[in-house]
Amino acid sequence: MKEKSVLRYKGAWGFTLIELLMVIFITSVLLGILIPAVKKVKHSARRIKCMNNQRNVAAGVTLYAINNDDKYPDSVATIGTGRTWNWQEPTMMTACQPRNLQVHRSMSEYLRSYIERARTMYCPNAPGKYKYLQAAWAGGDGWDNPETEPPEDPVYGTYCFYWNYLGILPEKAGLFRGPKRLSDGRGWSKLLVSDYFGYDHWRSRGAYSSCERFSSSTITPGTQVSSAYWFHQKDINVGLNTLSVKLHAGYMDEHVESYSAQEVATMKVSMTSDGSVPYPSGIGAGDFYLPREACRR
Repeated sequence: MKEKSVLRYKGAWGFTLIELLMVIFITSVLLGILIPAVKKVKHSARRIKCMNNQRNVAAGVTLYAINNDDKYPDSVATIGTGRTWNWQEPTMMTACQPRNLQVHRSMSEYLRSYIERARTMYCPNAPGKYKYLQAAWAGGDGWDNPETEPPEDPVYGTYCFYWNYLGILPEKAGLFRGPKRLSDGRGWSKLLVSDYFGYDHWRSRGAYSSCERFSSSTITPGTQVSSAYWFHQKDINVGLNTLSVKLHAGYMDEHVESYSAQEVATMKVSMTSDGSVPYPSGIGAGDFYLPREACRR
């Protein structure tokens, strides 16, 4: 009698093979729905963080200007000294050497009092952060990479910084002039910072690259002096009109705007300090794409 009760009890609470398969099937379906949704939420959260970072960068350099006769910091995106210096890519946060005794080689020497954490200067959607980012920010002009031999190394970030920067706009046959003072008017851009987005960079020749992820992308690993970023696989059928990537840019009034690959203008880095000679194709950092609105005069 007792044995029969036990069997009934087991039958009431047990699962048949079909029921188990149904549970597994339903669980798989739910996971298939939830996992992409969770990834999308995480990406949206990082996007919001990116916009907050750029807003904080714009606020930091604006406070610097307010405390320094309305002048923005000098750009550190240069190479060379004296009269022979020329421009470097605008992602540079620490140059190899100062342009002269009055110009710092590190952006943090200007901004560390206004932006304490280096992660503010880093795009959270980039695939990998430069491991010495905070150490280089704290080190300032004295930063020296422990993995390399002297002389001092540069540091390249994942954002582009445009205050006091000068580039070449081939489509407009003119110059991009980043803001120098709070009072800059017509002829000067209001753009201070943007996501990196470009083409034919020396680390991914013949491909589009960005700190923001493309719909189809691969990782370009970081180096001893720079962070990792995304690049789009080479494809002759891919152009700016077909790329899917959402980008952000911060302006002098501290607002941050989103823009797409179809809403950009091309900027080339200049080999000369006056912006008269662009780097040839296949040499240097390639093309940089700025929000089109930032290039209007």
